[in-house]
Amino acid sequence: MLRTSLFLISLLLSSVFCLENINEEFEEHLSIKSLRDGRVTSSFSFTTLLRDAIPRDPRTLAFDDDISQHYTLFPLSLGQILRQYAITELHLTLNAGKWNYDTWGYPDEPDVGVGAELRAWMAGDSISSIDERWQGVRNALAGLFCASLGSLDEQRTTSPRLSFPPEGALPDWGLPHELRHASHASEHVCTENLTPFLKLLPCKSLSGLATLLNPHRIFDADWHGIGLHVLWRPEGVEVRLNVQLVSDPLRISAQGKQDWSFHSLFDRKVEKACPVASSTRVSVELPNSGVYRVYPEPQEIKDGKAYYNLKNNNEAWNIGTMWPTDFEYRICHAALSPPDPALVPFSVTRNLLGPTQDRGELSIVLTNNQQDTLQLLYLETMPWIVQFYLHTIRVHSDNVPRDDLVSNISYVLPVPHARPATFESVLTLPGRSTLTFSMDVAKAFLRYTEHPPDAQRGWDLPPAIFTPLNQSLNEPMSLGSRVYTPSLLVDLATPDFSMPYNVIIFTCSVMAFIFGSVFNVLTRKFIVVRLDPPRNQSASRAEKRLENTDSDTSNELNTSKSGVH
Repeated sequence: MLRTSLFLISLLLSSVFCLENINEEFEEHLSIKSLRDGRVTSSFSFTTLLRDAIPRDPRTLAFDDDISQHYTLFPLSLGQILRQYAITELHLTLNAGKWNYDTWGYPDEPDVGVGAELRAWMAGDSISSIDERWQGVRNALAGLFCASLGSLDEQRTTSPRLSFPPEGALPDWGLPHELRHASHASEHVCTENLTPFLKLLPCKSLSGLATLLNPHRIFDADWHGIGLHVLWRPEGVEVRLNVQLVSDPLRISAQGKQDWSFHSLFDRKVEKACPVASSTRVSVELPNSGVYRVYPEPQEIKDGKAYYNLKNNNEAWNIGTMWPTDFEYRICHAALSPPDPALVPFSVTRNLLGPTQDRGELSIVLTNNQQDTLQLLYLETMPWIVQFYLHTIRVHSDNVPRDDLVSNISYVLPVPHARPATFESVLTLPGRSTLTFSMDVAKAFLRYTEHPPDAQRGWDLPPAIFTPLNQSLNEPMSLGSRVYTPSLLVDLATPDFSMPYNVIIFTCSVMAFIFGSVFNVLTRKFIVVRLDPPRNQSASRAEKRLENTDSDTSNELNTSKSGVH
């Protein structure tokens, strides 16, 4: 009877659990690709879909009570932040390293700018309401991910018009949606960010593909980053957590071979799939040439990729690729040949020139690697410490002045200590040409209290963003085609911070001397000490010496007289 009751209770609980999960779906996917320079890129994607859910209407924020939310697979802590600040769409990335577009091509997740980048779409009837919620969501995410996102304040916040269209749908509430974007090139990803990131997954790092996220191997990679993406689709609210890294098996291998596997890349294997995941898939992009072997045998090969389904298999998986010969670098050929247009249709170089600390020149060199004309949307979000002079813009195509190649300029002036500058324009690159874009800039003179502790190092400037445009529709070609340039380091006029220390040391020395002298005068007791001996003693001693001398003289005279007689 007791066994029957326990069986009925367990059956009831399992049915309730199934009913709770009917509106939530979790999928995980891993994509691995071997690059032409011997490196391997790995992209983890963990997607949770909350079906039939919509973002919160910001007009309900005036009421304290909200609709009760119960999540089983959806991360609760993140859901509370989204509901509290009525966020429609959210994107957060923390990256470290420089993504090499010319060799690695486009990444699976386009947001690969160095440092921290945060942007959100929010609806509201007033700008002040949106700014208050933007500040709140920054602080909330900073606490959730243990990151310094609070530094993404008003001095780093911008609202670009064209560069970041919404990736999902925006609800039609009759309210305008506003974009807030901020980046901080000095904030890199580390272990303290990965730990709360894994806690947002249903299975944590105990099972599924998340078991491969070994922090020792992730942060040893040549490039690594984590991301959070929240979208609203017609099916519901989607949360996608992703991890990207570029590993170098040649550096790890003792034989200098390009071979890789789960164990060699992550020092782990997939022992079991996540039990609540509806799909656990691994895709391996097959090399275009050469002799190689992919193991174990793929379950499906389609469009040049090998697919594995790890959901219904309880065995340990160690997927990998082997080459019979050693890897050969093609440094000379790569240096002489132009970049492959199939990877990225253009190349970009960005520099801040100028020998002085008050003036400079922003120089951008773009090379079109294809025959067709290419239009790029150029975005520059610059802190107020660097100010643009738009009347000095110079555009050259193959050393020929071409002012007609820049159009649709949008510029938001910076406000010192309050707002950065936002510069957007469209650049047209003729086929197989090199375009040079430059303009003069002014560097601000900061107060000595505004300098960071490492003032002599300089200030990190956020990367520029280039997006290819569809010439017929004048809109971005695809959301995954953005190109981030490396960050820049600007050298501002820096005071001699050693002078305060010199003044402090000199002042302290003088004060110590004065205080010591005054203290001695006030606390010491002066006593007169006679150094000369008493006069009577000295006279007696002199008289005794004279008597001894007279006696000796008389004795000598008596001796001489006796000798004469």
